[in-house]
Amino acid sequence: MSHIFDTQAPKKPANFSVNSDLLVEAKKLKTNLSATLETSLIQIDSAKQRELWKQQNKAAIEAYNQLVDENGVFSDELRSF
Repeated sequence: MSHIFDTQAPKKPANFSVNSDLLVEAKKLKTNLSATLETSLIQIDSAKQRELWKQQNKAAIEAYNQLVDENGVFSDELRSF
């Protein structure tokens, strides 16, 4: 899987606020907050990157879909289903 960031970049401290009860529960369960935050950020950023790509390529996708609707795809004659 290719990443949208440098996986070898050094760690950097961050200051953020979190619901105090949620933090207590996470500590009780020995949740690794840094790893959990990184995993969540990767998922969120990846989803946002996909949406951005779709928006940036919307015209090309629509043009391709129209072309397929009008002409089919090159393998239509080769399909056996």
